[in-house]
Amino acid sequence: MLTREIGELPYSGAVAARFPDPSTHYATPGLAPDRRSFTTNAELSQWLRRLSETPLAHGTRATLLEIGHSQRGTPIQALVVTRAQGVTPDILDATKRPTLVLIGQQHGDEPASSEALLVVAKELSQGVLEPLTERLNVIVVPRANPDGAEAGSRATANGIDMDSDHLLLNTPEAQALAVLVRDYRPIAVLDAHEFTVAGPYLEKFKALQSYDALLQYATSANMPAFLTKASQEWYHEPMVRALKTQSLSSEWLYTLSSEPNDVQLSMGDARPDSARNVNGLKNAVSLVVESRGIGLGHTHIQRRVHTHVTAITSALHSSIERAESLEQVRSFVVRDISAQACRDHIVVEAASTPEQRDITLLDPDTGADKIVQVDWNSSLKLRTLQSRARPCGYWLSSNASTAIERLTLLGVQVLRVAEQGSLLADTYQQTGGSAATAQEALASLNGQPSAQRVQVALVRSAIDAPAGSYYVPMNQPLAALVVAALEPDTQSSYFAHRLIGDLADTARVMSTPALLFEESE
Repeated sequence: MLTREIGELPYSGAVAARFPDPSTHYATPGLAPDRRSFTTNAELSQWLRRLSETPLAHGTRATLLEIGHSQRGTPIQALVVTRAQGVTPDILDATKRPTLVLIGQQHGDEPASSEALLVVAKELSQGVLEPLTERLNVIVVPRANPDGAEAGSRATANGIDMDSDHLLLNTPEAQALAVLVRDYRPIAVLDAHEFTVAGPYLEKFKALQSYDALLQYATSANMPAFLTKASQEWYHEPMVRALKTQSLSSEWLYTLSSEPNDVQLSMGDARPDSARNVNGLKNAVSLVVESRGIGLGHTHIQRRVHTHVTAITSALHSSIERAESLEQVRSFVVRDISAQACRDHIVVEAASTPEQRDITLLDPDTGADKIVQVDWNSSLKLRTLQSRARPCGYWLSSNASTAIERLTLLGVQVLRVAEQGSLLADTYQQTGGSAATAQEALASLNGQPSAQRVQVALVRSAIDAPAGSYYVPMNQPLAALVVAALEPDTQSSYFAHRLIGDLADTARVMSTPALLFEESE
């Protein structure tokens, strides 16, 4: 058996032989020979600072930004690589070049993602990828969760899985990323992760994960169809080909429940709370790339990094090759979403579709392929669980200041009622409640408050809208995020997570309001 720093790997040398190192050798502090730890927060900061201080060729510049701080006070840093004469959002927008945001290590126990992004940052600044900056702006956030990386733990310092916090924004780490995406409006966002190789797969299937990469784009309710098509054809398919060219295997992103008797595999789900889905609902192509790595220590680290570098390079090229078409798609989507206010229906909650699929796993002793037919929950085909008439907007009382703050961080337009008036609205009346799901109960055990689930009925009436209350219009590009946050009877909503304290603090406005508004600060 091969050994690592602590304990033994859960498989034989025959399995290890299936994953040889690439011909390219990558160098970061954490990839040094005989290194026992990965790149530290201090080393990461020094690496980025050195890139920002080194004179670069061909007019390329690398500028280091501090976009926020972790809960323990460590800076969250981003490197902006561009040929523009500055790095403000307005200056980058004026270049007419697409901007791509790359995010690594939201989960602290997934180190290959940040090591790969350090490599990409250097190659964009002064290496083989530097010519791409003639046609592309890139913002690299190698480590979104510095505290988790330092502790080697998945969650942030307060125990929250930040990748499920991009709608609620309860962590400063997720808030920092939200503001970055809000201000720079990237055409695409790529989120780099790692996945578990053994764990429940070994327990339930007596087998190991076999793929080098698991891939998925945004799959949430109310995602614009044209954006989904662009994600599939212009990014996902070229990425699969690029990985295959490097002899790297891939599959759709999927997870396996920790419940002992549950052997279903589920694609990344439809909940609008992950970076993948929230950024998709912000009208960006939003991709996640996961390499095989959790639980492997430094084993296969060069191959894991190579997987990410290959996938990211593909996304960079796709952004350049499809720049004009991508901007046309986004322009159409923004107009179309805004024009739908007060019309037709919105999906309040959706779920994946049960199917069956063959998955290739590996025998842990022989390393041979093991084909397993599994029950597969597909997020490529969503089922509508609940829909409602699309409102013209949402009214929120002055008590909902926390919800207003979070919506503003997301980039949602919020108006303040300047003079008291009346609105035709559907109010929410609670008709029942439900117990927390298994996932919600697990969140509670991990220190996160469990969601409160309610059933509601809609009651049409005229309501008073006092001065100082709020109106969130639906004729805006981020209308789908508004729905995700403000429809109270879903497990991701602001009411379910107590950012809105009372059902009476919000209502669905069902006709165009004739009130005087001012921009909310």
